[in-house]
Amino acid sequence: MLLITCPYCGARPESEFRCGGEAHIARPPQPGNVDDTAWADYLFYRTNPKGVHAERWLHAHGCQRWFNMLRDTASDQVIGIYAMGKSRPDRPKT
Repeated sequence: MLLITCPYCGARPESEFRCGGEAHIARPPQPGNVDDTAWADYLFYRTNPKGVHAERWLHAHGCQRWFNMLRDTASDQVIGIYAMGKSRPDRPKT
């Protein structure tokens, strides 16, 4: 079992958490002006990399707070954990 370090509660077993999918997906600023193809891209299409991937996680059976995690999808290794709204730490800020 994976140990995930909640930034608010400390290390806990993976069974206490729920993955919320890919992190850093920006909602279109004017959703009413987006065509169906672009809206479908926003809702349904995500990257599925082999390697380092930024994901949103919820400590569902703990503090109920969301955070972001960098995880290697090939090895399941947790590389880093950071707060929601922060830039991905392995990429330059834009």
